[in-house]
Amino acid sequence: MQAKIRRRRFLHFAAGAAVLPALPRAALALDYPTRPVEIIVDVAAGLAPDVAARLIAPPLSQRLGQQFLVEDRPGAGGNIGAEVVVRAPPDGYTLLLIISGNAASGALYSHLDFNFVRDIAPVAFLGYTPFAMEVRPSFPAKTVPEFIAYAKANPGKINFASAGVGTAPHLAGELFKMMTGCDLVHVPYRNSYMPDLLSGQVQVAFTAIANSIAYVRDGKLRALAVTSAKRLDVLPGVPAMDEFVPGYEGSGWVGVGAPKDTPAEIIGKLNGEINAVITPAAMKARFAGLGIYEQPGTPADFGKLIADASVKWAKVVKFAGITGE
Repeated sequence: MQAKIRRRRFLHFAAGAAVLPALPRAALALDYPTRPVEIIVDVAAGLAPDVAARLIAPPLSQRLGQQFLVEDRPGAGGNIGAEVVVRAPPDGYTLLLIISGNAASGALYSHLDFNFVRDIAPVAFLGYTPFAMEVRPSFPAKTVPEFIAYAKANPGKINFASAGVGTAPHLAGELFKMMTGCDLVHVPYRNSYMPDLLSGQVQVAFTAIANSIAYVRDGKLRALAVTSAKRLDVLPGVPAMDEFVPGYEGSGWVGVGAPKDTPAEIIGKLNGEINAVITPAAMKARFAGLGIYEQPGTPADFGKLIADASVKWAKVVKFAGITGE
């Protein structure tokens, strides 16, 4: 009888001991954050990802009781900011505002000391940033099929502009070339290419909608298609590229990540709070003004998107023979 009692006491103690390691992690998530949190943005100040980070930071600060601070670390195609977060302690106090270009970094830059897909933990997806394929109204082609036919009749004679090698709009254009067989000449710009697109120095670009929609509405540019899988409410008369090039989807996107090995409890808490911040109508409207179409989801959903995008853009990079600057 005493042996049975001692055995029950031992099993009770053992069960309690098994729970102990989980308690600090749960308490960590419960208390998090206890000090300011930094969001690293790997593009220049004033661009849509930077503004998105600055939009979500104040409500996150209010909801979680600690400041969320935004710091811009642009350069090297987004790799400078990404590496800061990769090297940071995995404690939830250093986050990355992820852009779609990060998923292509492994294919573009062979010298990186980190692997983005492996070394950044997905936290929350913010939304898609579709582009629009745009030409001047005087351009001979009025539709995507006409553009494809014209490009094939004039190989190497159409210049397409982008904000730089390996940027999401550049990759969207290269995906178009790969899927249609068009021979377009890429012209990367360090500054805005818009004056040259408007004047006809370059003939086509895959532009951020927020930066070009006014020109479309004023009739100074013609949008042949949007790069999203479906048509957009802001340009309802403009078809999706998929309507002419089945399977095409070339949108950018933004989200939030953390160093790998960040506790799942902290990631889960951040995911819930970020989703709560981006879903109110007022925030949706602010995001839409940046050309970001919010889409809350789980960390697993976002992780799959990053992994799939990495494979997809690696194929495009190889096809186009692109190397990062």
